[in-house]
Amino acid sequence: MLKKLLSGLFGQGAGESRSGSKSVEGEPVEYQGYVIVPQAEDMGGQFRVSGWIRKPDPEGGEPLEHRFERSDVVPGREACDALMVSKAERLIDELGDALFEDAR
Repeated sequence: MLKKLLSGLFGQGAGESRSGSKSVEGEPVEYQGYVIVPQAEDMGGQFRVSGWIRKPDPEGGEPLEHRFERSDVVPGREACDALMVSKAERLIDELGDALFEDAR
């Protein structure tokens, strides 16, 4: 029980979401200097839209990251990845580097 509590507080194992579903990173997509990485979560035959928006640090440091999660659920992995990329591109267009203000 303690192990379950601690794993809930400090994160899950690799590729495992809060709900216990598995996720695998998709093919990264470059968009206007950002890297969009789909990471659809398998919800038992449906896939939840999620992933990462990353921006390389121009000074060679750690890349900036923004976790991207939506409540949308799609029946196919490829369609889910495409929807995630589309939504991430729209978010980048609207917010740009403001996505990472908390990370700095």
